[in-house]
Amino acid sequence: MGMGRVCKVNSIPSSSGGSSSSNPSTPSLTTSTSLTETVNGSHQFKITGYSLSKGLGIGKYIASDTFNVGGYAWAIYFYPDGKSLEDNAGYVSLFIALASEGTDVRALFELTLLDQSGKERHKVHSHFGRTLESGPYTLKYRGSMWGYKRFFKRTSLETSDYLKDDCLSVHCSVGVVKSHTEGPKIYSIPVPPSDIGQHFGKLLESGKGTDVNFVVDEETFAAHKLVLAARSPVFRAQLFGPMKDQNTQCIKIEDMEAPVFKALLHYIYWDALPDMQELTGLTTKWASTLMAQHLLAAADRYGLERLRLLCESKLCDDVAINTVATTLALAEQHHCFPLKSVCLKFVAMPDNLRAVMQTDGFEYLKESCPAVLTELLEYVARVGEHSVAICRHETMLDGSDVNGRRVKQRI
Repeated sequence: MGMGRVCKVNSIPSSSGGSSSSNPSTPSLTTSTSLTETVNGSHQFKITGYSLSKGLGIGKYIASDTFNVGGYAWAIYFYPDGKSLEDNAGYVSLFIALASEGTDVRALFELTLLDQSGKERHKVHSHFGRTLESGPYTLKYRGSMWGYKRFFKRTSLETSDYLKDDCLSVHCSVGVVKSHTEGPKIYSIPVPPSDIGQHFGKLLESGKGTDVNFVVDEETFAAHKLVLAARSPVFRAQLFGPMKDQNTQCIKIEDMEAPVFKALLHYIYWDALPDMQELTGLTTKWASTLMAQHLLAAADRYGLERLRLLCESKLCDDVAINTVATTLALAEQHHCFPLKSVCLKFVAMPDNLRAVMQTDGFEYLKESCPAVLTELLEYVARVGEHSVAICRHETMLDGSDVNGRRVKQRI
């Protein structure tokens, strides 16, 4: 460890004595900031065979697997016959417990019993999103718990929508409180963002060092085998694998249009989507959507996962009546499940369904992906149910934690 220097400090002469006329310098101001925040995580615990767990005994529990949040292990404890003798098995109990070593662990909790009817009338007990009079809950040691002895009356639970197919589903959120102090940063060296894409993009534009040619719709594109192989597993197999093409002077690409292959190369080198309107020469949103559809198929063909997700994101943002059916078919064919879900929800809306059914894309969807129509009917039915559902406020049976503190409940 280095030694600090000890300096002799002379006293400042008074204004009446000495010849110096300088004023004492202003003391420097230093600052620091204390940051207190939560590290959040959650766990879903499914309890199957509920009826078989009855009679387990008061104080006996079923525990979830442990899960880690904020550097500590946690577990959910469900007591089918209740935790307390005085309740005589009239209530089920639910708790979250500290499952690892720790002392005075401060945390926020949320316990949710999920409504399995699809009406989303969940039973929620939460510390989150509100002011706590006593602050976060403190667990003193391993095995300390927070929760409810009277979480739900058993007779009511067994006739509710929370129990389905003899199964309960519990969602637990934990927010571990962490604090640290930050001082000022004395030195800072700015680091520019990576520009490797710029370098490779300019390499493609220059045409220098190219060693492979692709012919697409009678248009030729020159590229670099090593760059293509580094970016795409399909190109790697095609150019360097055991079954590689022998004639790299002229590799013909079938079932793809030249602008799409040009966009594919642009992404491989620049690591970014090209300007769709500039590429197609058209300024309509429809043309950009059509190019994104073709480019998504090309990305899937050549194993470019990030490009596929970029195209998915763009198609999601641009979903519209005249293109959603073809996008939905594309999502089904290329296993783009998030995009498929967005399209189904869009089409299922009452104001959209009739208009989409009049498009040519819907005819293509029926012919190419008939199974999707069944899923679409399910979405339509679900939207219909939600449109007539009446939300009723459910009175909670308990509102305090294990120490008797009140916790506001949300439905």
